[in-house]
Amino acid sequence: MAEAVPTLPREELIAEPVSEVGLMSQWKLMALRFRRNKLAMIGLVGLIIMYTIMALAPFLSPNDYRYQDRNYVSGPPTPIVFHDAQGKFTLQPHAIAITTDLDPVAFKFVFTRDDSTLYPIKLFVKGDPYTLLGFIKGDVHLFGISAEGPTRLYPFGADPLGRDMMARVLQGGQISMTVGLVGVAMSIIFGSIMGTASGYYGGVVDDVMQRLIEVIASFPTVPLWAALAAALPTASSTFTPLHRYFLITVILSLVNWTGLARQLRGKVMSYSNSDFVMSALACGANDRRIIFVHMLPNAASHIIVVAALAIPGMILGETQLSFLGLGILPPLVSWGALLKDAQQVSVVIQQPWLIIPGIAVIITVLLFSFLGDGLRDAVDPYSI
Repeated sequence: MAEAVPTLPREELIAEPVSEVGLMSQWKLMALRFRRNKLAMIGLVGLIIMYTIMALAPFLSPNDYRYQDRNYVSGPPTPIVFHDAQGKFTLQPHAIAITTDLDPVAFKFVFTRDDSTLYPIKLFVKGDPYTLLGFIKGDVHLFGISAEGPTRLYPFGADPLGRDMMARVLQGGQISMTVGLVGVAMSIIFGSIMGTASGYYGGVVDDVMQRLIEVIASFPTVPLWAALAAALPTASSTFTPLHRYFLITVILSLVNWTGLARQLRGKVMSYSNSDFVMSALACGANDRRIIFVHMLPNAASHIIVVAALAIPGMILGETQLSFLGLGILPPLVSWGALLKDAQQVSVVIQQPWLIIPGIAVIITVLLFSFLGDGLRDAVDPYSI
């Protein structure tokens, strides 16, 4: 008598769902791996927030970055408390008044808190006029002390000329954070063209390109930047600080394209014998189509990673030039130009708020590093 074959429950007869990972494109796999990297997401979200803040700098800061308060030269940050004049807790912040007196012996300003006098900090206060995003004119600031008040709000203190450090840090971020993007964009163009041509054509073209790259790479970076920046003409009616800013980005990009060019050269040389290039040649594709349709798209992920990792170097390069007095000139302002006021140790000890631009540089470079590391891991086909 035959034994009965045991039957499995209906639930166990249902096949397990097939993973969709094998059906995803390379870009979707990269996006999936990138989202799993927490530090990379912190870098991406943090940079989005920082660029939004810098774009809205005139609106977010309580004062115009060019306004000079001669009675508040090198003044400390305005004390902010959450209680009224009677000491009762309130959700509305209040600014404590600061009196300014001139020390006749030391011949410098002495700042004294007046805890008996408080000024309420309000939202959407009218103040100094500004132009937002280059074309939106306004005079309403996110927060501040009402216009009829006898004092101004300085959350980050004032610089040696009595200008609001918060407004100048936010305004300087527009220069320091965009010079990296513009410079890297130009470096990608130079590096992609030079590296692809060197690897694809080889021979004399490759020899000339590689010798040029070796000559540029042999120069010390900072002295080369300084020499090129010093060669720029001084500000005049025809050569404005804005023109100087553009030329500084060109200088930074002319020095930093060599690394990407060499890396792309190696990739293009490896692609030259691949099946998809051989098939394109057999079909009669010309050199331009092979380079721009087949080779560069395959190297796009690598270019993106190199660009993300190169932006911090561009920001630091501009900071170094401006710190040395060879970069951005007034009336434009950058983080490096702001750090010039903090060159002496005694000044930093007495006025520590002058190093706030350095903190902004550190945060920005860290966020870009997180983003670049995340992109590098995402494009790695062997990452989990």
